[in-house]
Amino acid sequence: MAIIVENLWNDSDFWEDYWDEWGNFTGTPAIDGSNSPCRIDTETRNKYAVVIIYALVFLLSLLGNSLVMLVVLYSRVSRSVTDVYLLNLAIADLLFALTLPIWAASEAKGWIFGTTLCKVVSLLKEVNFYSGILLLACISVDRYLAIVHATRTLTQKRNWVKFICLGIWTLSFILSLPIFFLRKAVNPPDSSPVCYEDLGANTTKWRMVMRVLPQTFGFLLPLLVMLFCYGLTLRTLFQAQMRQKHRAMRVIFAVVLVFLLCWLPYNLVLVSDTLMRLRVIEETCERRNDIGRALDATEILGFLHSCLNPLIYVFIGQKFRHGLLKILAIHGLIRKEFLPKDSRPSFVGSSSGNTSTTL
Repeated sequence: MAIIVENLWNDSDFWEDYWDEWGNFTGTPAIDGSNSPCRIDTETRNKYAVVIIYALVFLLSLLGNSLVMLVVLYSRVSRSVTDVYLLNLAIADLLFALTLPIWAASEAKGWIFGTTLCKVVSLLKEVNFYSGILLLACISVDRYLAIVHATRTLTQKRNWVKFICLGIWTLSFILSLPIFFLRKAVNPPDSSPVCYEDLGANTTKWRMVMRVLPQTFGFLLPLLVMLFCYGLTLRTLFQAQMRQKHRAMRVIFAVVLVFLLCWLPYNLVLVSDTLMRLRVIEETCERRNDIGRALDATEILGFLHSCLNPLIYVFIGQKFRHGLLKILAIHGLIRKEFLPKDSRPSFVGSSSGNTSTTL
């Protein structure tokens, strides 16, 4: 999405010195100590290839996450706490996927949808990211309590999970509000319309606030929680030789790993750009262009995440496959002979006594 998130060509603090007091465009300022202005490379990727990628991700995400929601909602009796978290994760991915046709159109023709839609789809993207990592952090805490401290029954935790999920959506929305209020549609000279943050005066200061706070509370802290919980959980599983529960954690670990592989590179590039803006690392035209290209590439990788979780459930999650087959059999779409004898509708697992097992 070269025309939106964090693209340096569209960045408000990158544009703010390009105009004289009469509003005439004056060109890019020199930032590498030379007398010649920086030449910004705006054609960082094949936009038609990106449109095709967005279209495929949209179709896969729409189908996959809809099936995940169907299976979880259908397994009301044996639904575990982790099932509820993964249901909310599928909802977040599905909501974001619905905006991909708009991103694809803007990639091809520029931002032609106005400021209102610019704010809404940018908000959905941010909410998807923050809710995703916060839900994964809650899953890590749930697995930690179930395996390391098997003290809470499913019934006790079910009383809390709805409020926890509501709190996650609320916090994700709050963390995304700066993007909603600051994004707007503009028409730069000699360029297609763009959707980017208009920070006004003190641009660098506000951009640092917009980055540090969300990345701290919406990425770094949840990541530390996951590392802590899963570290102790793995130690307990290995010490107790709990092979069944060790196998049950495969889906959860795969979901977390895929999330990090998709979104960690983008966040690392953002950190590099922040350090460059703070003059911690030297700012040059070449480095600015390199970071711009890296943001484009890693953002596409992040967008791919919305369609990957259902694939994990299909290839690794045995009970998800069983649950899906059971639904198809009930509605006469497949013969019941194809159902495994131990088929159960919950694709993450069930609880018994004071412990909860997942796939």
